[in-house]
Amino acid sequence: MKNIKARALKIYETLLEAYGEPVWRNPLPAIDELVSTILSQNTNDVNRDRGFEALRAKFPTWEAVRDAKGEEVIAAIRPAGLANQKGPRIQQVLRAITQERGSLDLDFLADLPIEEARAWLTKFNGVGPKTAAIVLCFSLNMPAFPVDTHIYRVSGRLGLRPDKMTVEQAHPYLESVFPPETYYAGHLNLIRLGREVCGARKPNCPKCPVNKLCDYKEKTK
Repeated sequence: MKNIKARALKIYETLLEAYGEPVWRNPLPAIDELVSTILSQNTNDVNRDRGFEALRAKFPTWEAVRDAKGEEVIAAIRPAGLANQKGPRIQQVLRAITQERGSLDLDFLADLPIEEARAWLTKFNGVGPKTAAIVLCFSLNMPAFPVDTHIYRVSGRLGLRPDKMTVEQAHPYLESVFPPETYYAGHLNLIRLGREVCGARKPNCPKCPVNKLCDYKEKTK
């Protein structure tokens, strides 16, 4: 594990040198980020944002979304894709949070130990480890490392996790590999690497800033 941690830190530093200090899109309140991340499931950022903005334009508050007719929410988030699944999921989560907390303010999570905050979020149907980690890291500035499809792929190719490890297992594992202070920038720069260089079908290895730190067997020349 010591060697893996040293490798992870070197990759983090190399990407930081290549890409600079990244900045997450406009920080959102935790409940906004939660809804936005649910909308992001199985779609791209552009469609997620279109669905989110349409939802906010249609309903003035999250309480209004929670209490709206299901078909109205589904119609509003149609641009995000899978609206028939995501609409009811969003409303169910909003209702469950209200029932437990009496409001939709999630700032209290920042006062909890990280594992307790993560467990609280992931008990809701439709809120998985990645969604919870995004809310905790980017809205509440807590030490969580979200693992999306790009980070899962890239971390495997770079030898930062075991090949057969699942996405769910990769969250706590990569949190143990990277130092907490690197989670924010490390997450964003690894995603950029996965999107721009280390694609799923055809990685552009000659253009990769961490090529010399990578042992991927199918490297392109």
